[in-house]
Amino acid sequence: MATFKLKDHIYLINTLHWERRLFDELIPLPEGTTYNAYVIIGKDKTALIDSADTLKACEFLKDLGALGIDKIDYVIANHAEQDHSGAIPKVLNKFEKAKVITNPKCAELLKTHLRIPDNKFQIIQENDLLDLGGKTLRFVMTPWVHWPETQVTFLEEDHIAFTCDFFGSHLATTEFITDGTPDVYNSAKRYYAEIMAPFRNMISKNIEKVENFEPLMICPSHGPIYRKPEFIINAYKDWISDKVDNLVLLLYVSMHHSIEHAIRFLEQKLIDNGVMVKTVSLSTADTGEVAMALIDAATIIVATPTVHASAHPLAIYYTFLANLLRPKTKFLGIINSYGWGGKAIEDLKNLFPNFKGELFEPISFKGMPDEEAMGKLERLASTIAQKHKEVGLL
Repeated sequence: MATFKLKDHIYLINTLHWERRLFDELIPLPEGTTYNAYVIIGKDKTALIDSADTLKACEFLKDLGALGIDKIDYVIANHAEQDHSGAIPKVLNKFEKAKVITNPKCAELLKTHLRIPDNKFQIIQENDLLDLGGKTLRFVMTPWVHWPETQVTFLEEDHIAFTCDFFGSHLATTEFITDGTPDVYNSAKRYYAEIMAPFRNMISKNIEKVENFEPLMICPSHGPIYRKPEFIINAYKDWISDKVDNLVLLLYVSMHHSIEHAIRFLEQKLIDNGVMVKTVSLSTADTGEVAMALIDAATIIVATPTVHASAHPLAIYYTFLANLLRPKTKFLGIINSYGWGGKAIEDLKNLFPNFKGELFEPISFKGMPDEEAMGKLERLASTIAQKHKEVGLL
């Protein structure tokens, strides 16, 4: 737990969760995470923007008390997800006159998820203003970054954008403010890949809304604050673009080495053809690393043995996940080994309905890859290199 003065009358409450290693029972957190909330003290009113995870609600209240805050008039809820809203009920219990300021969609979610009663809400709409006395908050709707009810709160006099999950990063650090470093970039990219990537077609308009405000500082609710907003804005513009790299992501699982033998051969042939490769064994994979690679890869290859007449469960899981993340990948290939038969290839194809690119002819072989299978793998490497060349990557 930590508090930090950003500017006169503007404070960060940074709830550090160093030890957390999994989010949503799905997303690895190798660097932990933070839940950022902000206190703005006007001449007349005091506002709290967001709060902390339910797990840290009591600690959050202690930090709020450490700031000497004896009055909260407004609790701004930019997003209903419990890692940011979870402490709001305890805040309302302590500051009984406080009102929750949010949009209609967010209010409905807070009522159902946290059982906050109707009479605690003050509903706002697009571009509404809230005067705290010398500090004016403007509310702008930014849906699908990453829930439908999300909003951004702008502090007009100081040109600060409070963006909640938008531009965030799962990174526990006491470097509360950053100008941008490789570590921060990688954490933000991982966060984008895991959470924001499925909504990239809608993010562009929301970036424009933030840029139009001309912020001097972007304050997300996870990770460091950006003192140079262009650092994270330009990164997002790159990630949401249609640009991909001369990169093949090889996702494989191998039980008796036949798939691994094929993958190592294909890997070398791709390298020989000038194609970059990232090879991931799904039995030891980091979901976040895979998600990050999906942002960049022009081609994905999924390679699996046959298990009970279908694909290996890990191959099924990661294919399903890739489909959910809607990567901008242009080419897809499937490699399968089998003992006596099955429908692994068909099952994997059916798990990727969001893929709109070109599917290479699947490669299937019985047992260890024989000379015929090796020939097909070599031709696949050549085909991938040619396709990459055709789209200007080689």
